[in-house]
Amino acid sequence: MKIARIRLFTLRQALRHSFETSSHRKSGIEHVLVEVTDADGRTGWGEIASPSDPYFGAETTATAWEIATRYLVPALLGAEGDEPSDLERTWARVRGHEFAKAGFSGAVWDLYARANGIALATALGGTRDEVVAGVSLGIEPSIDELLAQVQLQRDAGYPRVKLKIAPGWDVEPVRAVRAAHPDLDLHVDANGAYPDDDEAAAVFARLDREGLTMIEQPYAPRELVAHAELQARLDTDVCLDESVVALGDLRAMIRLRAARILNIKVSRMGGLQVAKNAHDLALDAGIPVWCGGMHEFGVGRAANVALSALPGFLLPSDVSGSDKYYESDIIEPPVVAASGRVRVPTAPGIGHRVRVARIEHEASRVFDSAAAGVRDAALSAG
Repeated sequence: MKIARIRLFTLRQALRHSFETSSHRKSGIEHVLVEVTDADGRTGWGEIASPSDPYFGAETTATAWEIATRYLVPALLGAEGDEPSDLERTWARVRGHEFAKAGFSGAVWDLYARANGIALATALGGTRDEVVAGVSLGIEPSIDELLAQVQLQRDAGYPRVKLKIAPGWDVEPVRAVRAAHPDLDLHVDANGAYPDDDEAAAVFARLDREGLTMIEQPYAPRELVAHAELQARLDTDVCLDESVVALGDLRAMIRLRAARILNIKVSRMGGLQVAKNAHDLALDAGIPVWCGGMHEFGVGRAANVALSALPGFLLPSDVSGSDKYYESDIIEPPVVAASGRVRVPTAPGIGHRVRVARIEHEASRVFDSAAAGVRDAALSAG
């Protein structure tokens, strides 16, 4: 594969239901889509699923666009390789910016799978023909509205529900959901919103009595010692998300016993190859994993489904149907969940047709290496 052309598209889609976490509320999602074309005219698609604001992490849609056009496009354009890892090495000098890298990683993996006539799940080493999906619910204006959302997702057949929590919105809503759904696979996600203090410890002690599958990312990303101390006090499994960006973070998590479960997000970890490596390392250590989501459009969502087909993904992943979030998606057919399960595509690449004409028409910003040229001076610096 020799990369001959790269296009980027900034696209926004409205959410069907606004979503609130411990940091902010959003009614729409803006991501950057990456299209790579090789010398034989074959294309692959990836998605830079960075948030618009720097609340989940430091990256935003704006920073991802800058890094993509200034560094990643010049690094990849004209590169050749037989394997996705060959092409991923072209941007290895760029530190951080995992979301931006993940979009390019997804595109070269999709291209590789299409070029070889195999499904992306097969290329990654997937063993399942379907994956179990869960849903993530944000903070609602009231407990009654939260209960209505939980019931809606249970009626749709989803076996697992994740609740976003924050100081002041934690024990009461969880208890209300648990009382209404005593058999529900239920877990909570704090997105690192709690300080490492006695008041927060008391909250987690009360949540520990609610039969949760896990408590995800209670403390700030770098507080691995605090997570280890909390895990030692709780019967409920702690799960880490924002804390694990690189494989070294995962090794530290395992060594410190800071958590018993890992959320693997392709975007947070910088692409499919490192996500696969994290899966392999966790599997060897006996750590169950699941695939987290960033409200991906169809391109990124399909890649998450493919990754979730790997054998270590033992817990429901955030790969719910596209219709939970968007009126219509940018792939055909959209990702569909039936009774809480999503079929793993068997067609080449991500297994879906990308609606290119719609993307071209609706994109608010477009970069085309064939038309705009490429700035490459910065790559030679340092």
